[in-house]
Amino acid sequence: MSLQDYLFNIPSFKLVELSKEEQCRRETETLFNRLHLGAKRQQTLTPEDFLQIGPALKQQSDTPEKDLAHTFLQRLMILDYRARYIPVKQDSAEVCQFRHEPDVVDDETEESILDDFFSSTEDSEPKPKTNVHPMDVQMAVFHCSDTFLRQNMITKLSQCQYALPLLVPDPVSKDIECPLWAFRQIRKSWKLTDKSKGSIMKSMPVCKAETPMVSFLRLGSASLSKSQLLNNLINERHSTFFHRNCPGSTKTCYLMDGVAEIAWYCPAGKPNDSFTDFIAFCNLHGDALCFDKQRDILIEKASINVVLLPSLKRGDRSKTVISSLLKSSKPLICLIADNDGNLVQKKSGYYKIGLKDKSQSDASEELKGIIRNILSGSFDSFQLETLAQVPGIRVDEENKICQKGKAAALKITSLLQDMDVSKIKEKMLPCQGELWHEWSRITKQQYHLKGDIEKEKCKNQEKLEELRQRQRAASCSDFMQLFINNLSSLPSNEKECFLKWTQILLDDLSTDDLARILHRYDKKWSEVLALKKDKSDQLKNKQTELEEMSTQLQAATFGLEHIFREMGQIYEAHESLGTEGNTGRMKWCDYPALAAELMISGHPMELMDGDAGHVPLTWISSLLDEVIKKLGDKQVFVLSVLGVQSSGKSTMLNAMFGLQFAVSAGRCTKGAFMQLVKVSEEMKNDLKFDYVLVVDTEGLRALQLAGNTTLHHDNELATFVIGVGNMTLINIFGENPAEMQDVLQIVVQAIMRMKNVKLSPSCVFVHQNVTDIAASEKNMDGKRRLQEKLDQMAQLAAKEEGCDAKSFSDIIEFDVQEDVKYFAQLWEGSPPMAPPNPGYSESVQELKNTILSKASQSDGMTLSQFKHNIGYLWKALLNENFVFSFKNTLEIAVYRKLEVQYGNWTWTLRKELLTIENQLHNRIENGNHDMVELSYLHKEMSKTYEDVRKAMATYFDDKNQKEMLVQWRGRFESKIKDIHEELVKALKRKLDEVLQQKNACEKLDKKKPEFENKLLQKSKELALQLKDKATNERELQEQFNHVWDGWVTELTADTEPIKDINLQEDQLSILLELGIESSLIHERQKRGKYKNIANCGDYSKYDTRTKHQDPCEERQRSEDERVSKNTTGQSDTVLDSVWKKVTNQFAKQQQFCFQEQQQIRALIDKVYNQAESTIQGKPLATRGYSSTYLEEMAKNVSEQVKEFQSQQSYDLKKKFTVDLLLYVFDATSKNILESHNQFKANNDLRYYVNSKKEQFYVIFSSFCKGHSSAVVFAEMICDKLKDSTVQAVYDKTAIDLAGEMKCSFSPFNGNRVILEKHVLKSLAEKEDFQDYMNYNRHPREHVKTFIKEEVKKYIFTEHKDSTKSLLKKNVQDIRGLLSRALHKATEKVAQGEANINMWLEGFSSELKDQLTLDTICCQTFSDINNFDFLEVVVKKRLESIIEEITALPLDDLEKSRVRPDKILIDQLCNGCWVQCPFCRAVCTNTLGDHSPDKHSVPFHRPSGIIGWHFSGTVELAIDFCTTLVTSDRSFYPKRDSDVWIPYKLYHTAGPEYESWKITADESKLIYWKWFVCKFQKELEDHHELRFKGRGEIPSAWRKHTKQEAIASLDEM
Repeated sequence: MSLQDYLFNIPSFKLVELSKEEQCRRETETLFNRLHLGAKRQQTLTPEDFLQIGPALKQQSDTPEKDLAHTFLQRLMILDYRARYIPVKQDSAEVCQFRHEPDVVDDETEESILDDFFSSTEDSEPKPKTNVHPMDVQMAVFHCSDTFLRQNMITKLSQCQYALPLLVPDPVSKDIECPLWAFRQIRKSWKLTDKSKGSIMKSMPVCKAETPMVSFLRLGSASLSKSQLLNNLINERHSTFFHRNCPGSTKTCYLMDGVAEIAWYCPAGKPNDSFTDFIAFCNLHGDALCFDKQRDILIEKASINVVLLPSLKRGDRSKTVISSLLKSSKPLICLIADNDGNLVQKKSGYYKIGLKDKSQSDASEELKGIIRNILSGSFDSFQLETLAQVPGIRVDEENKICQKGKAAALKITSLLQDMDVSKIKEKMLPCQGELWHEWSRITKQQYHLKGDIEKEKCKNQEKLEELRQRQRAASCSDFMQLFINNLSSLPSNEKECFLKWTQILLDDLSTDDLARILHRYDKKWSEVLALKKDKSDQLKNKQTELEEMSTQLQAATFGLEHIFREMGQIYEAHESLGTEGNTGRMKWCDYPALAAELMISGHPMELMDGDAGHVPLTWISSLLDEVIKKLGDKQVFVLSVLGVQSSGKSTMLNAMFGLQFAVSAGRCTKGAFMQLVKVSEEMKNDLKFDYVLVVDTEGLRALQLAGNTTLHHDNELATFVIGVGNMTLINIFGENPAEMQDVLQIVVQAIMRMKNVKLSPSCVFVHQNVTDIAASEKNMDGKRRLQEKLDQMAQLAAKEEGCDAKSFSDIIEFDVQEDVKYFAQLWEGSPPMAPPNPGYSESVQELKNTILSKASQSDGMTLSQFKHNIGYLWKALLNENFVFSFKNTLEIAVYRKLEVQYGNWTWTLRKELLTIENQLHNRIENGNHDMVELSYLHKEMSKTYEDVRKAMATYFDDKNQKEMLVQWRGRFESKIKDIHEELVKALKRKLDEVLQQKNACEKLDKKKPEFENKLLQKSKELALQLKDKATNERELQEQFNHVWDGWVTELTADTEPIKDINLQEDQLSILLELGIESSLIHERQKRGKYKNIANCGDYSKYDTRTKHQDPCEERQRSEDERVSKNTTGQSDTVLDSVWKKVTNQFAKQQQFCFQEQQQIRALIDKVYNQAESTIQGKPLATRGYSSTYLEEMAKNVSEQVKEFQSQQSYDLKKKFTVDLLLYVFDATSKNILESHNQFKANNDLRYYVNSKKEQFYVIFSSFCKGHSSAVVFAEMICDKLKDSTVQAVYDKTAIDLAGEMKCSFSPFNGNRVILEKHVLKSLAEKEDFQDYMNYNRHPREHVKTFIKEEVKKYIFTEHKDSTKSLLKKNVQDIRGLLSRALHKATEKVAQGEANINMWLEGFSSELKDQLTLDTICCQTFSDINNFDFLEVVVKKRLESIIEEITALPLDDLEKSRVRPDKILIDQLCNGCWVQCPFCRAVCTNTLGDHSPDKHSVPFHRPSGIIGWHFSGTVELAIDFCTTLVTSDRSFYPKRDSDVWIPYKLYHTAGPEYESWKITADESKLIYWKWFVCKFQKELEDHHELRFKGRGEIPSAWRKHTKQEAIASLDEM
């Protein structure tokens, strides 16, 4: 047994060994605890912990130990390589390295002080705790991170040009791990110099690259730093490998011993390159003699081994290692620290260098030369991936999650093997290629059509549908099926691995091809530039070749974003065709939810397709809807970035927020991408939103585009990006004035557009790559020049957009001192070996702080608002006039919400006034109110009105829409004030009428108690006479009937009864007085057509130029004459045909044109409305009917007709006046008769007495049955209360029902647009052509009818049970009121002297606001003194009445003072009813007078519906006015016009045209297209015109179903 074996078998040696392991474990545990990572040892740090908006990083302050790990990662994420060198704040006195000694005592000698100074304090002082080693911080974070955070961390370390951990021993178990997965995202780029080909650019993932690898090992202890020497080889200006002389370094480092790090040297293709090859350098930390496994791996994999030894002696422990290296075929370089010898080459491939007394630079230069020399020959290559095959080490990719993700990705990418990379997208992702591009192109064309617009539109629509069909047919590729299946089935971690692996494998496929194309593109671009200088003829050919290469480059670029785009196109294709969600092999309807999960987890999602230059709105809307479903409608702050291509926008965003936007060469962002960044909980107190939504964009002035296309594309992109964001970063690269001017012009014009559409985004200018950002004077000058440029661009943009602006600050809030940031250049030196500039990281952090500071003053927007803004912006951009279109779209959305609120506010006022009306009406009827003052009504309404005003103020002050709402605030506040005043005055007028009626009936009212008392006495006397004589009810009834008429005659002997009226006789005499022949009157009455004069389709029969009375008679007679001529042989077929055409054309010329028809219809409406107003204004109910009312009305009609004819170029026949008078008489008859009957009921004494017959029979019957006075009185009082109770219940139920329908019934709970939508749905469901015509001619009357029908349906069918429940509730409320009133009245009389008069007075006073109670004469009941008994009998009688009322039919609701339908008509029909001069669509503004806003409607109609046709033809027009106003066509505004007016200038055609705002749209509304097809024949017969020629109905219209038509109304 050897001494070594013997020693290690002694138990004490085992104990020593174990104690070292235990000590190591404890030290490691202490380290993790000091960094506050003790609880996160099981890889619990995730990217989500750091990719949040958190508190700002403090650049210069010291960091406590507990925050070191977090600060390190935060700084690393913003590419600050100083993350390694974080100054540490000492936590306690024991850490402090400085100890303050007490002052020296005077009597101490100089010698004792000197002795004390040189004395050692090691024994007397405790050792201070050292700071944590920077590399311990890095490795501790590495050990505590999950695989995804490790990958992020390693990628950022690589970007910082730091060495990366390649072989990592576990801190406790010492097992070795190779984090291969963490390296997968790292790509390195370098240039190789080829004498024949020049410089060749290479880019490759480091895992795949086959490179020479130089390994550095240290055997034993050496005074020299191996890592420092390595840094001199790779990059003298940057510490790629951490070494002992780096800031923050300490003697104690727990986690780096045994760690092998790797770094790469990337040549720049320049003469001063250290090496001409791409080389990997590996460095094993610590003594290699102690780490056999790591040492052996590096030696085996290396191309060159470099060993650092303190000395080279035979007896050293390193002899065995050196011996084995010498036996190897691989080159060996020995660096001997204590040897001062020169370079010695022992044999080929073996070198020995002494380093003693040599400078680091000399040693490194010598070493560089040897390495270059060795690599100039053959050598073994190293590939990082091969480490996975080394036995004895753990590779992170071997875990199950990673393996499953990789397996799924391999299965997908195996389908792409051996395929031409430029053909992969075409074959595997067919939906987004030519099909999608063509669809986008045609969609844009739809907004700029000429010629036969509707036909072209339908042709294009068919093409679009065909393209979607082809997309759908191509959407089930095996590639996409596999991808979607994995996306939907894998757990979140496996899904993340799958996506990363997929991107890695896709990059591997295209790396070589992309590099070749980019090289050729670069070469060709150089040729084009040279030819431009020489103005060569070959330039055009070379530019064509360059375009072809650009196309190849786009085709070869293939990433996850393209697969996500394909998902979007598959979804849009199926969605647009309305296919079932689960058809085929893939559930396309689930795609938005899958994409939403990815977006929430931090993946960028494409917002605008850069290749097609289009926004897939359907996909984006559904995607954001799913995000809202999963997160809720969160508040987001939208931050967008805009700038020149390749100006570092994506890099800046990635550094700022740790995002994942693509930044690699050849992979510039195309289009726009959006990514969510969560706001941390601690920041939510300062910020008013939950997420920052970052939008990264394709660069302006992209090389792939040229000429005008570039300018249009850039303007479109800039407008879209600035419009969609709360803040936009304007990224300017370099200081090239020409380039800067181009960008500023685009940006300023886009911001000008935002101002014009009432959007107020903020902007910050980021000036990147500025050479000297520290020079404040230079910066001030730069800011001054920028301000001048911006002001200049603002003036130019103002001219182009038709605005007034003299400076940039006139169009946006801008402070050049605060809103311009200067960035240092990104790299500290020259790439590819330069690390990021720390100044750049500081600038990023400063910019982020500025953004968040500004954002803290904003509420941002909700995700749903963001979604709507995208739609509004994009649709507006597709129109020629962006500002008009977008402003209109955005304003309409905000205005419609305001209209709904306005409806709610006015309803609150109206409902309160209806309640007050009922109360005051009852008071007046009870005689408790004899005057109504306006001041009193205002006082009663004051609280409700004030509540409404506060609600309005709150709504208008809402920050999200304040800018847009401010334009309407004054008008709506004024309108609410006017409405309030109008409603109050209207109520006063109604109550004054009630008072007038009450006063008019005063004479009768005074007699009522007397008559009632006499009737009571007579009933009592008769009852006493017949007591015990009448045996049954029938006999009592006969006896009572026998005497009743005598009583009535006796009591009313001295009064004259009011006679009934004969309206027909009065009407006839008035018409005769006007000079109208009786024969004509009787003839028109007999025909009865006057009743439909308001809805007549054609008024030509009233034209004096027409020969016959009726068009149908004229046609019949013409036909008879033609037949007669044919039978006599005097005419042949040709002549007959010609004659028919001539007569038909002549007849057409005699017919009224559309405008004339409308004028006559307007006259009829005007006359009718005036007649109604005249009758309603007469005191019919208080003074009765007089024939003078009809005379006045008839005279007004005649005068109106005469005045109308004096203004026209034609005369109307006398029968028109007769028909109009008969129509007006007929329309007002009902109102006159009802009012007269009411007057009779209120003033005819005989009528009144007879109405009381039933009541007095009940009293008479009670007396006959021997009931007490209390019982009879109870019968009497309950009979009087019954009608009042019924009325009160119905009045309250009517108001409640109207309120319920206004708030919850969909047709009535919105604005006028919603009401209009439901009216149109109702018309479609009925399919009655005449109803449609009535709606077109009299929209307001039709809507009133619709409201009545809907209310009736609601009450009697759809909500019958709930209506009954409401009625019962109100009955019970009245019951409770009566019960309380009875109890209080009885209580009151019980407290003192009591009589029946006092009891009745107390009872009445309790009911004064709720019920009416006629005067009761109490003389007959003076004997009542038991009021408790009276209360009981009244209650008992009331119970039977309550039961009776509860059982009343709902039909009796019509007896309410104001019916529910009337209340709703008053509320809903007060808006604007002006009709479009082209198509008669009704203005849907909820305000009746909405000046200065013009009339508007969401969707217009084909103008042929109302008779518009092509001049001189019978061809009806099918075009929508919304498309005509963007066309090059013209029209005649009037029949006698001789000047064509271009549709684009329609507002110049006269006042009725000028008052309309007709917004261009795509006339997508299917509804009216379906209507035209459904009622084609009826429309043609009605107008006697045809849908043919230019008015032929497109075949696509006929495909629409009624269900589609009704569904399309939801777009309104």
